[in-house]
Amino acid sequence: MLDWKKSIFSDTTENFVSNPYPKKGEEVTISVRLLKNEEVKNVFLRARVFGVEQLFEMKKSRTLGELQYYSVSVPIRDPYYNYHFYFVTDDKIYYYTQYKLTDFIPSEEHDFVLLADYDAPRWVKDTVFYQIFPDRFCNGKEELNVKPGEYTYQGYEPTSEKWDTPAMEYEEGHNLDFRNGDLYGIIEKLDYLQSLGVNGIYLNPIFVSPSIHRYDALDYFHIDPHLGGDEALEKLIKEMHKRNMKLLLDISVNHTSSASKWFNKQNEFYPSEVGAYQNINAPERNYYFFNEDGSYLTWFGVQTMPQLNYTSPELRDAIYRKKDSVLQKWLLPPYGIDGWRFDVADCMARNDKVDVHDEVLEELRSHLKSVKKDAYLLAEEWADCACDLKGNRWDATMNYFGAGRPVREFAGAKDLYHERNPILKANKHKLTASEFASRVIEFLRVLPGAVQLQQFNLFDSHDVIRLHNISTVSESDYKSAVALLFTIPGTPNIYYGDEIALEGRENSVDACRYPFNWNWEKNPQSLLMHDFYSNIIKIRREKKAWSEGSFAVVSAEGYTVCFARFTEDEVIFTAASMGDRESYVYIPREMFALSQTAQPCVLSGEKISFSESGVFTLPAHSHSVFSFSIEK
Repeated sequence: MLDWKKSIFSDTTENFVSNPYPKKGEEVTISVRLLKNEEVKNVFLRARVFGVEQLFEMKKSRTLGELQYYSVSVPIRDPYYNYHFYFVTDDKIYYYTQYKLTDFIPSEEHDFVLLADYDAPRWVKDTVFYQIFPDRFCNGKEELNVKPGEYTYQGYEPTSEKWDTPAMEYEEGHNLDFRNGDLYGIIEKLDYLQSLGVNGIYLNPIFVSPSIHRYDALDYFHIDPHLGGDEALEKLIKEMHKRNMKLLLDISVNHTSSASKWFNKQNEFYPSEVGAYQNINAPERNYYFFNEDGSYLTWFGVQTMPQLNYTSPELRDAIYRKKDSVLQKWLLPPYGIDGWRFDVADCMARNDKVDVHDEVLEELRSHLKSVKKDAYLLAEEWADCACDLKGNRWDATMNYFGAGRPVREFAGAKDLYHERNPILKANKHKLTASEFASRVIEFLRVLPGAVQLQQFNLFDSHDVIRLHNISTVSESDYKSAVALLFTIPGTPNIYYGDEIALEGRENSVDACRYPFNWNWEKNPQSLLMHDFYSNIIKIRREKKAWSEGSFAVVSAEGYTVCFARFTEDEVIFTAASMGDRESYVYIPREMFALSQTAQPCVLSGEKISFSESGVFTLPAHSHSVFSFSIEK
């Protein structure tokens, strides 16, 4: 029989909280469960109310199999309502936070948290995103193509390459080797995306720009004509919303391009009187940090990336405060995008001269949510960003830290930060299941529950080498990585082409930007990978346990991990082995109210069967996703 202390579980999903999105002043019922036992005499919920610690005694409320629930109703009087539980026995008190059970009074950093009056983008938890690098996805209108020699940018001219030619290295193509994908191409392929199962698109930047990646926008207020212009975006959004698909746009407003209309350093696209660099009387002059000698502050010393000055009220008006500002314009009709992804958000509004990061993020959120309450505000962040995920700034980050980085390393790649340092990269340590699970759990358990469910989980993007192109990652381990990514709380994101095992190279980030192969159905490997992705997306879309269920680490031993996502009706387990030997995994049936005779329904991967003791065998380098219905 499982020790009752190991069976304790609660979270802030609707499995344990009557309303996970309460209004201030609302009374909610909070529950915790554990195996029936004679040791526990009293259970308390400990919370802070207006800063003062209070204890609320919990009462037995109901049972589910061998599990006893304790519940209490409490008024949510603080916007940030944090709490944990006390379990009292005859000779000891135990304390349970989001992170773990202790026999000492814990700090509050891992408390359960309810956010009152939080404008959550609740649609995110039901979304599977597909990231598109526009130039490399599909050419819908050849007449929009960039013409060779059409302009000169940073001393180089653009080229128009054949669609099926590999992505060039920067030293060869200078980010000007266009394949001429456009927004009409995306519209043309919406049927393909729907049939795959995705219902959200994250687009890399699409504003007027001279480069293939378009992070160096010249004009935030218009869509690049080579992508179809403003009318193409309007049409794309209309077609997507007809299909109940969401659109997330990408923007860099930490800095601009030195060639942008606001800055215009070398008159590459605008006359000399336009922009802040040459015209000291330009209205945009105080958008930047200029020194008396005409030099200016840049992002990490890159002269083509002048940093924006958020002490300027005029800049804040232009970026987010006014109805005709950059960020509000595209949220409002006739466009109506569903959210923003902010490039280098960790650096935004702070540097050696000033730091108004916190103030700007909170003000930006307030203005954008006043326009569209359920707009998704997503930040690029590669490290721990929990301080900006408390409900008053970003809704989520690109979850490299709590999902992408550990999943990639567990699958056989190097950590994305370690591979940048030759000493760390040379280290031969293989991430164990315990280390992997700890990294995932530790980050989740410092986030409010609502925020956990809307993290943007990914392991591939336009900024990293594709996981399936790395030689140390086998195809079976790659599929296990996908299954794990889809299991971790948050919304999963697929980088375009991953679903067909798109070609690439291992030696550079530029190689993750190959043009999509629209002849993929002729490739047996692509067909198999596409079927695998279609199935895993179907599970995510159809199974509530995977989109908003509770999350628990069932076991993590050697190189085999088992996660559970569950509701009161169903539990889904994801077991994955990255080891060279078969492993034995134990499922404590009583912890999930499963009968001793229940056998699983396999949804993906290896078919397995349970012994009477709840143990199953998982082959080396394999995964299995399987479910049980919970009998009541």
